Amino acid sequence: MKIGRIAVNGPDGEELRIVAAQPESGRVVDLRRAYGLALQRRGATGEGARRLARATFGDLTHAISTGDAFLEAAHRALDAADDASIAIAEADFRAAIKPPVIRDSLTFNGHIKNFFGNVMKTTPTRAVYERPGFFKGSTATIYGTDETIPYPSITEKLDYELEIGYVIGRPGRNVTPENAFDHVFGITIFNDFSLRDVQVLESPIGMGAQHSKDFAYGIGPWIVTMDEIPSIIGLTGQVRVNGEVWSDTRVEDFIWTPDETVSYVSQLDGLQPGDLIGSGTMAFGAGAELQRFLQPGDVLELELERVGVLRSPIAAEKETPTWWPTPQPFPFEED
Repeated sequence: MKIGRIAVNGPDGEELRIVAAQPESGRVVDLRRAYGLALQRRGATGEGARRLARATFGDLTHAISTGDAFLEAAHRALDAADDASIAIAEADFRAAIKPPVIRDSLTFNGHIKNFFGNVMKTTPTRAVYERPGFFKGSTATIYGTDETIPYPSITEKLDYELEIGYVIGRPGRNVTPENAFDHVFGITIFNDFSLRDVQVLESPIGMGAQHSKDFAYGIGPWIVTMDEIPSIIGLTGQVRVNGEVWSDTRVEDFIWTPDETVSYVSQLDGLQPGDLIGSGTMAFGAGAELQRFLQPGDVLELELERVGVLRSPIAAEKETPTWWPTPQPFPFEED
């Protein structure tokens, strides 16, 4: 099943609805509405059906935390799909999920070699090959398909990164690679947008990425449950900008496998339902590897086999911060 979120107009303004996307039929199914109708057909009162439907399909992260009961209810809701459908072209998508935590990894050999050579102008650090490192990102700046991405005025090198997002479905701690994917609900496309020139300035601080990453994360267009993905290995991807193919890529040549990546995150820490773990960028899945960057007004499309297309229009005008720090005197002698 393909699970996503759309915005609809409610009595108190915009509200988010969990949907089952059926692109082959050109529609999405409002699961809350469909489940209420399905319950009424089985004898529930209208009020009782609506209450249970709201509780079951209110928030996607909470829904995922109910385990198999969520997908069982979703499949039951599809009995009333015809009466709770919206044309996919009319659906106002939002980020497929708002994760409690975003973690992004670095696992593909090709991207690592290209990134360190083209951006950092050095060979990869040995630490990359000693453990599957990751950073944590903001959940305040997530964007779904067709939502406009801001272009910060502090950069001249706005970049994209085609990744797989592993969405956690079951809690766990210290899980092994052998059972790591028992905790994964599904996969989505994750775009770890980057300001490459700003990233170079932030890296020496030694505290990880800041504004170079946290201005925008793309998640979507929906989450595909693991029963629809026979294998992640070998999936193909493509990057298009304004309709022009910039690169083709493939899920292969790992330093750390998906199982090892999810397992490592859980060591001495907890996996939570709804957490998103980025796979790291696929080889040639970033503009920095091509030395091509996004410009104001561009339209970016990231496609992943068996998942779909995450479409991201880039703002035509740059966004200027209201305040920016003035460099302070350096109180140490320099060589």
